Amino acid sequence: MSTQTKPKKDAKAFAADFLMGGVSAAVSKTAAAPIERIKLLLQNQDEMLKTGRLSHPYKGITDCFKRVIADEGIKPLWRGNTANVIRYFPTQALNFAFKDYFKAMFNFKKERDGYAKWFAGNIASGGAAGACSLLFVYSLDYARTRLANDAKGKNGGSRQFNGLIDVYKKTIATDGVAGLYRGFPLSAFGIIIYRGLYFGLYDSVKP
Repeated sequence: MSTQTKPKKDAKAFAADFLMGGVSAAVSKTAAAPIERIKLLLQNQDEMLKTGRLSHPYKGITDCFKRVIADEGIKPLWRGNTANVIRYFPTQALNFAFKDYFKAMFNFKKERDGYAKWFAGNIASGGAAGACSLLFVYSLDYARTRLANDAKGKNGGSRQFNGLIDVYKKTIATDGVAGLYRGFPLSAFGIIIYRGLYFGLYDSVKP
């Protein structure tokens, strides 16, 4: 009886932790969304100037905040946040699922294979899990960036995109599905290092 009850408790605990983690992430990402959008606007203003979506350069963080509020209002400071929040849940679920899969595939044991090989296996499984997860959610990150950089000038003019779904429709129509994965190789390289060390060190030092 106890052996049947424990998996149920573990599943409930995992579901509760997963849900609470999602809610916490949604709140924190939403709170930081205005800063994130300003950062993206400042990073991409050269390209926006070239395409005519920005009349003149931002003078800094404060100037960028002021101009966005003056030209677009308060609400657009959260433009692109929906995609950022949505991608958390599949990212976390896929990270753990893929990590367990690759860990089982490598199947290194500290006692049998030695510490170095076991530790390298933990890093490799974490990195592979991060790259595979990114493959599924990268398009959401791409859409968030496009929405955040879709500035509206003071003198009017329509936005390039009307929302998250519109980013997908227009990008696929002009560039195909591959257009949703611009910059993926570089992002994958970064996530392999980050997730490899994150999960690798976590699995190696936990009791």
